[in-house]
Amino acid sequence: MAEQTAPPQSVAGPPGGSAITAAAKPDAAVVRDALGVGIAVGLSGFAFGVTSAGSGLSLLQTCALSLLVFTGASQFALVGALAAGGNPYTAAAGAFFLGVRNSFYGLRLSQLLALPRALRPLAAQWVIDETTAVTLPQPTRRAARIGFTVTGLTLYVLWNLTTLVGALGAEALGDTAAWGLDAAGPAVFLALLAPMLTSTTERVTAALAVVLALGLLPVLPAGVPVLLAALAAPAVLFLMGRGKGGTIGESAGAAREAHEAEKAPEAGDPRTTTQEDGR
Repeated sequence: MAEQTAPPQSVAGPPGGSAITAAAKPDAAVVRDALGVGIAVGLSGFAFGVTSAGSGLSLLQTCALSLLVFTGASQFALVGALAAGGNPYTAAAGAFFLGVRNSFYGLRLSQLLALPRALRPLAAQWVIDETTAVTLPQPTRRAARIGFTVTGLTLYVLWNLTTLVGALGAEALGDTAAWGLDAAGPAVFLALLAPMLTSTTERVTAALAVVLALGLLPVLPAGVPVLLAALAAPAVLFLMGRGKGGTIGESAGAAREAHEAEKAPEAGDPRTTTQEDGR
């Protein structure tokens, strides 16, 4: 079957500027990437099923978490806290705070996908790390919608099936910590994220976020260190502004003035003079 290639689509440019035509990407290539992520991460639902059953949750409770919550990190945080003897309300609060990041993903994806209103509540269930990582790099809206749908559907189906299998086979597997299955999901996400860190600023920000998360992990409830790690971005921007001899606002203002000066025509420049001849 021949690959279908979507025609180039116009992506909105900056205010006052012209639209930018994005290069099309074959649908088959988008589907291949989405399936790779969906299958790789979906299989790690087995680890959650085993861990959840080992922490004392019933088969029904375990499956309900995957069906209704469907955000792996929050699910692992919840059952991990319960397995450690934590209070259920504290465990739920930690899982909630860890899942807050999906709200910020949704703000960006809603603009990018521009789905009909009737589909938005259903699509919100699939707004997670992996669907966001596959959707954002796509060059066109069509490719973004395909990537989001295929990743979300594949991951949702596999995650729930493997959760069921893991919960049923928990007793036969034994000690789950010895297998290290809970590291599969984060490892895949880091593999997706790493190629997107193309500049020094992005790498420094990511490194600082890791240091903050790991440093705060022993002293704060589960989920909170991840949220506080987001402070790495404004911290790096502030330090960059100070390093250039001013605050962020001053640096941004200087950059804006320089950009406007470049666009303004110079007096007496023959290249900017309107030619009337031949009209």
